[in-house]
Parts: sequence; structure tokens; C-alpha cells
Amino acid sequence: MTKEKYLEQRNALLAEVEALIAEGKIDESNAKMEEVKELDNQWEQVKLANANLNALKDNITGIELENRGVEPKGEVTVVDTVAQKKTVDQAAVYEVAWAKTLQGKKLEDSEQAVFDKVNAEFRNDGYTHGTGNTPTLIPQTVVAGIWKRAEEMYPLLADIKKYNVRGTLVMNKHTSIAEGDAAWYDEVTATADEKNVFGQLTLTGCELAKAITVTWKLRSMATEEFIPYIKNELGERVGVALGTAIAQGKGQPGATDEWKPEPQGIETALAAEDQTPQIVTYNPAANPANPADYEKITSLIAKLHSSYLSGAAFYANNATIWTVLANIVDTTGRPIFIPDTTAGGVGRMLGFVVKADAGVSANNVIFGNANKGYVFNTNEPMSLATEEHVKARTVDYVAYTIVDGAVLDTKAFALLKKSS
Repeated sequence: MTKEKYLEQRNALLAEVEALIAEGKIDESNAKMEEVKELDNQWEQVKLANANLNALKDNITGIELENRGVEPKGEVTVVDTVAQKKTVDQAAVYEVAWAKTLQGKKLEDSEQAVFDKVNAEFRNDGYTHGTGNTPTLIPQTVVAGIWKRAEEMYPLLADIKKYNVRGTLVMNKHTSIAEGDAAWYDEVTATADEKNVFGQLTLTGCELAKAITVTWKLRSMATEEFIPYIKNELGERVGVALGTAIAQGKGQPGATDEWKPEPQGIETALAAEDQTPQIVTYNPAANPANPADYEKITSLIAKLHSSYLSGAAFYANNATIWTVLANIVDTTGRPIFIPDTTAGGVGRMLGFVVKADAGVSANNVIFGNANKGYVFNTNEPMSLATEEHVKARTVDYVAYTIVDGAVLDTKAFALLKKSS
């Protein structure tokens, strides 16, 4: 029931009450007034339900959604090159219309209608930011291509748990798990109090923007070639920022810090802990031929809580894998790193996959369960604005999104770090 419908029904009932009173039909008027009271009660229940619904919308904490752009639903009728009408999927029409708009090409009437409709909904949904140009929402197929390219280069980015919640995302997390398991008791012993301590992980949002410049000549390529070009370019360039932030991001700046807000990196979170219990250091100067020994790796694995071992992996940049990890031998002199690309990485070590990730700092190795230990949220879907430079005959494409990420539980990670 809408407010307008409620008022309409209430006014009609009140008019009937007045008419009955005027006719001297008091019993009938009293019965009609009871209907008014019942209608008022119904409206109060509707208002309460709406209030509860809005509260749930503002406090989404556990619904996992894939990171997506826009995916128009339904079909639309278009006219093809031989003036024949046909029905096609709106998502396909929007992708082509979006690409042709970036290229400065004229849209067909059906393409323009779908393009305007989708972006009107996008802007009316509260997604705004302070760029001078009006952004256009990137099609889901293109966003998927951008993320796929970024995740291919940065496995940590691919493995973390992702949400797509507009606004602030708040999640509960353990800050202490020293005690709190169930225990056995006899009949006269009281049950011990809960000793687990919970905190909250709050993800607000960090603005991420990347501009790529394309010449007019390059922009004039065929639309079907332009779309994969944009996917690859933005995937690589946005991927660098995202992939590096997951491992090394500084997080939210304090009052005296000068950096801009960015997601919190795993290395940063582990280094910030008191006495750094999740960090193992190694000293290459002590043994240049074998910088990190077998014991260091087993100590690294031992740092993880046992509940996180299933799904854990090693992450390091390519140079660290082949100059550090590949040279580690066990107590019998056999290498513990085994090259193997069948499991989604470049090799295996003590049963765990080793993945090459350019975002991890040089000489460092992250071991952990990224899917359970790190949370990443996209506050605003990716959009793209353009700016023409007539004299230079170039055009800038600026991708923009708002994201945030942080470590949910440091016990899900351990860091092998070269000593300073």
C-alpha cells in the first residue's frame, strides 16, 4: 500500500462517515469509523515494514555478490543493415552502443534508446562523483573482461572474497580467539563465560581512477576490435593499482598521514600487529646460496590457524619465486618447490600451490587463505568518462570506481620477509 492509496481510501471512508452522521445513522457511522481505525493500523504496519526494510538495506554485512557493472535485462527490437527488424538482447545492444559512443560514432535509434535508458537508471541510483564529464556505466561483459585481465596478473586479487555493497560495509570479526571453545563439565560446575572478543571491520571507500590516452586514428578501429582493446588496457592498468593494494596497500590515512585512502594490504596488516606474530624473517647474507631455508617455510605454514589451511597458497613475485623459493631444499637436499602449472599456479611447495603475483613486495612471500582472510568491496560500479583533445587529436578515457578492502583475520595469513 502506498501513502497516496492510503490517504485516498481514508478520505473516502471519512466522507461516508460524515454522510451517515448527517442521515442520523449513528450505528452505521460508528462501524464505518472502525474501518477507518483498521485502515490506520494497516498503514502503521506498512510504515514499520518499510522502516525495517530500509534498515536492512543500510546494514548489509553478509550477502556475497559478484563485482559487476551493468547488465540490461530483456530484449529490444532493432533494424539491421538490410532494414530488417529483429529482436536482440539489450545487454548486447548496450555493449555496442557504449563502445560506439566512446569512439564518437553515431548510434542507431534503438542503440541510443537503450544507452540513454541504462545510464539514466545508473545516475538516478545515487552513483555520482565529481568529474567534469558525465560518466557512462561500463557494460557487465566489459567489466568482467577488465577484472579477468587484472586477476590473471594478480592471483591474490582473484582469490579474495568480493562484495558489491553500495555505501559502508561493516563485518564482525574476532579480535581475540584465545579462549571460547566448548568444554566438558561435571554436573556441579558452572559453564565458563565466553572469552572471545569481537570487533568490526568497516570498509568505507577509496576512489580509484585511471586515464588512458588514445589517438583519433587508433580510436577509429572497428567496434568489435575496440572493445577487447579497452578491456585489455583498463584491465592491465587498473589491475596494477588493485593487485598492488591487496598486498601492499597502506589503508586509511591517519590525521598526520599524507597518502590518499587505499585498501589495506596484507603485508601492511601483518606488519602493524604488536610484535608481528605472523611474520617470519630470513637473512640472505647468512647463506646466499639458500637465502630462505626449509625451517623458515615450515615456520611460515605453522603460523596459520588450522581452519585456514584448506585453500591456502603461497604468493610471491616472479623473481622471488625463482631466486628464493626454488632454491630451498629439505633436510635431505631435495628441492621442496616443484614446478607445476596444472593447479592454477607456477608450482607447488609442501602440498600448497605457489602463485606468481606481481603485487607482492620483492623478496617477500605471503602464505595464506585469501578467500577467508581478506574482504574486498566495490562501493560504486566502474564507469568511464571521456575527454577530447582536438589540437592533439587524442581522447582520454578515465575509468572510475570506488572500492575498499582489508584483512578480516590476520591468522589467515603469514609473511616471509627478508630482514633489513
